Amino acid sequence: MTQTIGLIDVGGTSIKLGAWADNQVHNYPAIPTPTTLAEFYTVLTSAVERMKQDYAITGVGISSPGAVNKQSGQIEGASAIPYIHHFDIHSALVEKFGLPVTIENDANCAALAEVAAGAGKDVDNLIFMIIGTGIGGAIIEHKQVQHGAHLFGGELGYTLVDDQHTLSELGSPVQVGNRYTQRVNDGQTYTGKDVFTLADQGNAAAQAEVHTMYAALAKAIYNLQYSFDPEKIVLGGAVSNNPELIPGVLAEIKKIRAIVKIAPFDPVVVPCAFTDGANLRGAAVDFMTTYPEN
Repeated sequence: MTQTIGLIDVGGTSIKLGAWADNQVHNYPAIPTPTTLAEFYTVLTSAVERMKQDYAITGVGISSPGAVNKQSGQIEGASAIPYIHHFDIHSALVEKFGLPVTIENDANCAALAEVAAGAGKDVDNLIFMIIGTGIGGAIIEHKQVQHGAHLFGGELGYTLVDDQHTLSELGSPVQVGNRYTQRVNDGQTYTGKDVFTLADQGNAAAQAEVHTMYAALAKAIYNLQYSFDPEKIVLGGAVSNNPELIPGVLAEIKKIRAIVKIAPFDPVVVPCAFTDGANLRGAAVDFMTTYPEN
């Protein structure tokens, strides 16, 4: 029987809300992220009460920033919402909602959405890489998230691309914009999208910065493929909609393989199927996996 679940995606500036019913997400209007824990509890409890009335939900699945410790109920690490960290927030929300609750990291939720019904639905093992302000991700084995010994499984942005720079520093389109802005120093502020457009128009400085990004992502993807050997590597984030991204990265991987001649194949790199709604959908998958009979 299909479950009906309340869904919450906690972000630094807004909280997205939805309900999982009839095998799809039904969205509610997003709300601004509160500045205090007391207000956080108030707005979420109110939202869940509305979901109960509209859909008769039997539980709540939450996507959250930070390193979610499912054993302790705490959200470890750090995020733009400091008040949600380092105490048993899971038990507090169960008490306030009066329902079973699951909490999972947002990148892991996005990966679970892809495994369940998106770009990874036909495979058991994949690596999900989300490309945004920094680089995040998830490692999926046998369709389950591998959290790692310190809950840092999939924190791809921490990996080094060279002796000085992390993947988040070189592989992010936001950093492409920042580097180009500093490079040309003409009084304007450029976004990554601006730089991609300039590169398409033949701007050599823009092309150099885009190449830096592609080369960084290619090195990371190559290393991940020949470390974990997933069936697919799925790229998420808004830049995944750019039709030039994957061909550009694969061209750089071929250069690596020309150097490492023993490597016999290219990784299978595909764009994600879900973008804005991935975290809510993945929170539903996490809940149904945790409480299959609920």
